[in-house]
Amino acid sequence: MITGGRRVANGGIRLRVPREVIKTKCSQYTQRGNPERRPGLMNETDHAIISRYGAEYRGVVQYYLLASDVHRLSRLHWVMATSLLKTLAGKHDSSVTKMARKYAVTIQTPHGQRKCLQATVQRSGRKPLVATFGGIPLRRQRTAILTDREPVQTNVARSELVRRLLAGRCEICGDTDKVQVHQIRKLADLERSGPERPEWMSVMARTRRKTLVVCGACHADIHGRPIALAA
Repeated sequence: MITGGRRVANGGIRLRVPREVIKTKCSQYTQRGNPERRPGLMNETDHAIISRYGAEYRGVVQYYLLASDVHRLSRLHWVMATSLLKTLAGKHDSSVTKMARKYAVTIQTPHGQRKCLQATVQRSGRKPLVATFGGIPLRRQRTAILTDREPVQTNVARSELVRRLLAGRCEICGDTDKVQVHQIRKLADLERSGPERPEWMSVMARTRRKTLVVCGACHADIHGRPIALAA
């Protein structure tokens, strides 16, 4: 790479923050190019709002701390901080300046003091809960180590309805034709006695289920009956 008529890098690999990443991340907190509040968070506590913004910002910054131009994330910090203050101001029907004055603190970091936004919740007999936004020096950490954890393999049990569908068998006639699901609103609709009670209703009442896996023919037969509770 040639800069100012001099070769400043020759065959070296540089980790950089993509411009598109900064633009995309900033767009999540802006409207028409300007930082905007997030109405969906205004019902949360101040601690929860600051904690949410802090976690989102911290996740992006820590991911790019190996980049040589991590300082470019200062744009994202300004956008998110302004959006956060506007959200708090909207919640309290106040101004951005008052919210900044209320929650602004200075903390000590390995690179000196840094300003950030912080909310504290006092708890009786326990350590207070502290939510922090910012306060992370945007300096490259050359010794940072990337540790990719192995994904945890979990076996999620299928729901009972899914297992019945995968069985592919009609629960009325036993046919293995393409099965469908018939559903009613509530089990109380099955409380019908007498000889006119259809078979599908008896099966659902006996198994105490609001769903019934049936073949196409049985499903058509169910809907062909003049019964108001058929789905």
